[in-house]
Amino acid sequence: QMKMLLRIVRASLGLVLFGFGVYLTIQANIGLSPWDVFSMGISKHLPVSFGTASVIISLIIVVLDILMKEKIGIGTILDAVIVGKSVDLFLWLGWVPPQGGLLPGIGVMLLGLLIMSFSQYLYMSAALCCGPRNAMLVGLGKRVRRLPIGLVNIFMLVVVAGVGALLGGQLGLGTLVSGLGIGVTMQ
Repeated sequence: QMKMLLRIVRASLGLVLFGFGVYLTIQANIGLSPWDVFSMGISKHLPVSFGTASVIISLIIVVLDILMKEKIGIGTILDAVIVGKSVDLFLWLGWVPPQGGLLPGIGVMLLGLLIMSFSQYLYMSAALCCGPRNAMLVGLGKRVRRLPIGLVNIFMLVVVAGVGALLGGQLGLGTLVSGLGIGVTMQ
């Protein structure tokens, strides 16, 4: 019982920290990560905050994961809810102003990516199952076996970033940096 509770706390803290990293990438003001472009675009068309849009998208993806018979667990649900609402909290607190230049923006973006990578380690080491988007990627990879999973991921990120940009989400250099950089910093 206590071990499971500690794992849940560890995962939750990692997800709150991940939300802080996302907040920093937003405040970098040089373009959002692909999924965040999508969340921002959705929030511009629904009467919801960025974080709530992220939660809605995550919960829809959880339903798709279930339909694809992918494994979900408590970590999947925690991820779906905690990250988006944490971003909203940090946006409300306003600790870091939006950056006004490319160099400070890149610095804040890289700091956000490093924090996100460390927080992913905390979350993943709790071993409570993967997040909704990763479960969906695995499910799609199983269904498109002829394509390498990396290509499936790139296609998925291009689609969500493109749709998000069409909806008014912030696409930019940060989108490319985060799309390529999160895997490198996580490693």
